Amino acid sequence: MIIEKTIYALGFFDGVHLGHQALLAECRELANQLGCKAGVVTFLGHPDRLVSGVKTALINTPADRSRLLRRYSMDTVIELPFDKKLMKMPYTTFFRMLLKEYGAAGLVCGHDFRFGNLGEGNAEKLQAACAEAGIPCVVVPEQKVDGITVSSTHIRQLLEQGDVETAARFLGHPHIFTGTVVPGRHLGRTLGIPTANLVLPKGVLMPEFGVYACRTCIDGKTYPAVTNVGVRPTVEGWGVTVEPWILGFDGDLYGQSLTLEFYKYLRPERKFPSLADLQAEIQKNAAETEKYFENILYNGENL
Repeated sequence: MIIEKTIYALGFFDGVHLGHQALLAECRELANQLGCKAGVVTFLGHPDRLVSGVKTALINTPADRSRLLRRYSMDTVIELPFDKKLMKMPYTTFFRMLLKEYGAAGLVCGHDFRFGNLGEGNAEKLQAACAEAGIPCVVVPEQKVDGITVSSTHIRQLLEQGDVETAARFLGHPHIFTGTVVPGRHLGRTLGIPTANLVLPKGVLMPEFGVYACRTCIDGKTYPAVTNVGVRPTVEGWGVTVEPWILGFDGDLYGQSLTLEFYKYLRPERKFPSLADLQAEIQKNAAETEKYFENILYNGENL
């Protein structure tokens, strides 16, 4: 098999935030200079699960993360299973694997990148290994917004607080979530508020329970969507759900994959005295959502 020479950015890339995007931009630029492909080497699971036993809730599903990486001009995304074998692999062996098995012609990493057996490799050692192999290596410094370091950890905290607007400033794009549409109880349709019920993948972080102004794209057309994240206390729901009411859309989405972009937190989830009160509030939230996107378009902001 012929392996195309590729410049790789290395990391986990949860959220594909502004810090990650700085790596991807360097990767793309170096690839263009050398006439190579640009790609990413990442992991299917978060390394912390094995290294420290911490089960970190992820910002993105693996599929969403891959889509975002390709959106930022990556030609290929290699997802390695982070198992015990990889965790204990000496960093020199990992480096040789990148060269021989994946055709690495140059590497890009963050200043705090760790790799190899229990993180024994670092950016400085990677630079030395690349110099010895005669290939370029770029180490990207930390990126900051308002004096705060851009990190997946900080963005998770913002999402857990429902602050999707500030999270978007650190992400460099709206928070996204993709789920498969499944049948629900059809209660929303009887109220004139037909919602799509999305399956929640395991291990993926959900924003603070509440109602959000979102956006989605169906068959190439963009729609605003007022979206509830939570347990639906007014109708005695069970389990956490993500239910967008896609404004202006009328069609069957069952079984389809739907991606939501989260733009603004509208209100907390709460129990209403009656279904009529709930219906009135959701109609109000729908008007707020439509107004929000109208204002963005009016002000010429990029969606």
